[in-house]
Amino acid sequence: MKIIVDADACPVKDEIIRTAKQKAIGVHFFADVNHRIKTDYGEVTLVDQGADSVDISLINKAERGDIIVSQDYGVASLAIGKGCFVIHPSGKILDADNIDQLMFERHLARKGRKTGLRGPRFKKRSKSDNEHFEDQLTKLVEDGLNCKT
Repeated sequence: MKIIVDADACPVKDEIIRTAKQKAIGVHFFADVNHRIKTDYGEVTLVDQGADSVDISLINKAERGDIIVSQDYGVASLAIGKGCFVIHPSGKILDADNIDQLMFERHLARKGRKTGLRGPRFKKRSKSDNEHFEDQLTKLVEDGLNCKT
């Protein structure tokens, strides 16, 4: 098991590293060449700039039982299909039970934006948001490690 991160706009990198160190599991960050990611723990892969270049590289690296951190429901859907655990930076666990609905909502939101509708404004992340994510990630890691034993 490893944690694979769609790191282009990931707001919880520190929490991921802290959890991975505590549980002694690897971390692999993926970003395009326009982002600079520095870490003292784990790997960083920079890929060419392109619409889905990070997503494709990340999914190609993912294996059954890995944990994927991504805000992208398309990436989540592919990862779930490969047998990965998926967590959104909000701490929401994405799985076969909710991904279809989330993909449909994404489709409707895109359609609405094309017609000029504006979506909800997102509030700024708080310390408690980050703590919630870290708690959920820790539980996911522990569940994943327990599945292998």
